[in-house]
Amino acid sequence: MLRNISILLLLLLSVPVGLSAQKQETIKPRILKQWTLSSDFTEEITTPIDTVFSLFHRYRIADKYSPLNITLGNYGLPFYQIGFFDRISDPDKFLYTGYYPFMYLPDRSVFMNTQRPFTEAVWTFGAPRETSEQTFRVRHSQNVNRFLNFGLIYDIIYSLGQYNYQRADNKTFTFHSSYTGLKYKLYFAAGINKITSYENGGVTDMDQLSQYETRDVQVNLGSLNAASSFLKNNNLLLVQRYTLTGKQVVSNDSVAKKKTGFLGLKGTFSHIFIWETNKRTYSDNYPGSGFYNTIYVNGNVTFDSLLALSIKNTVRFDFTTDETRKFRLGGGAGLRNELFRFNQIIQIYAPLKPKTNPSNWSNNAIVGRLFNDIGEKFSWTANGELFLTGYRAGDFSLNGEISKLFGWKKGLASWIITGGIINRQPSFWYEQWSGNHFEWDNDLKKEFRIDLGTEFSYPARNAEIKLNYAIIDNYTDFNTEAVPSQHQGGLSVAALVIRKEFRAWKFHLASDILVQKSSNADVLDLPLVAVRSNAYFEHLFRFKQTNGKLNTQIGAEVLYHTLYYPYSYMPATGRFYRQDQTMAGNYPFLNVFLNLKLRRGRIFIMLDHLNSGFMGYDYFMIPSYPMNIRMLRYGIAVTFYD
Repeated sequence: MLRNISILLLLLLSVPVGLSAQKQETIKPRILKQWTLSSDFTEEITTPIDTVFSLFHRYRIADKYSPLNITLGNYGLPFYQIGFFDRISDPDKFLYTGYYPFMYLPDRSVFMNTQRPFTEAVWTFGAPRETSEQTFRVRHSQNVNRFLNFGLIYDIIYSLGQYNYQRADNKTFTFHSSYTGLKYKLYFAAGINKITSYENGGVTDMDQLSQYETRDVQVNLGSLNAASSFLKNNNLLLVQRYTLTGKQVVSNDSVAKKKTGFLGLKGTFSHIFIWETNKRTYSDNYPGSGFYNTIYVNGNVTFDSLLALSIKNTVRFDFTTDETRKFRLGGGAGLRNELFRFNQIIQIYAPLKPKTNPSNWSNNAIVGRLFNDIGEKFSWTANGELFLTGYRAGDFSLNGEISKLFGWKKGLASWIITGGIINRQPSFWYEQWSGNHFEWDNDLKKEFRIDLGTEFSYPARNAEIKLNYAIIDNYTDFNTEAVPSQHQGGLSVAALVIRKEFRAWKFHLASDILVQKSSNADVLDLPLVAVRSNAYFEHLFRFKQTNGKLNTQIGAEVLYHTLYYPYSYMPATGRFYRQDQTMAGNYPFLNVFLNLKLRRGRIFIMLDHLNSGFMGYDYFMIPSYPMNIRMLRYGIAVTFYD
């Protein structure tokens, strides 16, 4: 199917090429706005439209969430972020932590407002065919009128993998709609995420990388196991907001003016509904192969299934003073009810009836927010929540941000100071688990964490610097036995992130640099330095006879991090866990690329892992999971505004 799609895209791309001989048309702005919702779903946060040309070869959705990632080698399989402060720690996201950037979820819903229908199709392919990686994405959005919009996004990642039994087959979809009237606003999003990962348990002997072709390298979970993990997530988001404004008429020289209420005060009632189901299964046809040390249920077949259902309802009231005033004060408060159902299904003797172990939990929490804008360049905000009853009773969080804008010659710069305190119960799955190879029943303490950070950004100079620091008590993760553990002492983490693009004539150097340190490497080991840097030459070709333009970028990219003990990966639980036997790092992954843009079409050609085999065979980020060897990749994106 994807091959047919690629042919269609090539035909579509030929249309603007053929039209380039005609007179260049004036392309008017047709997308008014794209936005997401704030973490409490009360505000719209404008985001840029992702149709930029620069560094188009960085096409992967995972890299847009965080540019520095640790992977199992094949795109589409679970991964985690190198940067500690980029990692997903929300207890409710436990089952899909390793897939989170791939998925369409309520807290990541995107909405648009367009003057004309907007459509984009992106297709990429990595050769050769028998080990190929293909991705396809189509998104469409259009307005019914100036208030009502609907759209959809469909993503496919189908990657066979260069090594045996590591195929990834991810299909994610979202439908979104918004109505943004003057008083009534509605946001709706529905997501369906289906992710299949073939589990090979890593290669048996890393020395075989220098002796055999990738498909001949032996893996721990082979054809007899046919091991695989499947994750299915369905979700709904419905946000309704109604704003009340009292109006009075003020006469001035017989000219009537309307003013909203006392000091321009207005209030908004909101109802936020979130429904989400997650199902994870792990199957292995030969559990006695020797990969697992324990078999608790069935020595003939493994089929573990976990189910989590959640329903969250929030009712709140928010107020704000007149937005046109230099001093604007606002805030709000509300109540949230959460219902959870956790279920573990264990296949005891196939095909007999499985054993189930359901658990129903609930929470009630109060939520609040307070903010203040002083002029157009200074503001502060604070958000908090406190759980009153339920299994998370006593949990609380308080987060604050101070923002200052500077109007400099080249444009606006911003300085942000952030802080937060969190006290929360670890995920249900840290405490209870029943499977064929792992079982635990823990009573864990609440994790307490203090975060401090500051960020300076100067977009006109393509510069950003960020500093984060955290102190954590009862840090919870998976130990060297791949089971949950909790560090009773204190743990601190500091990180410095620098993003900067230098330009000299047509030469560019765009880099992401991460420096971070943990106070206890035995509990949390981190690479001291990680870098992703692109050096390229950019030139715009102009064709006078046809009035056409061709923008080009040609260059190289390097990804590097220093030595450390990375997490290992456990297929049966789908979790990364600590290990202290194998170090990874001190190996640069080098790519060369060519990016082209012709009107509404973008193309990239990239030779991935150019230095494969030239600098040794330590090209792995996770023990026993080597990265792909040299591979040619290319991709096409076409955008329509009609």
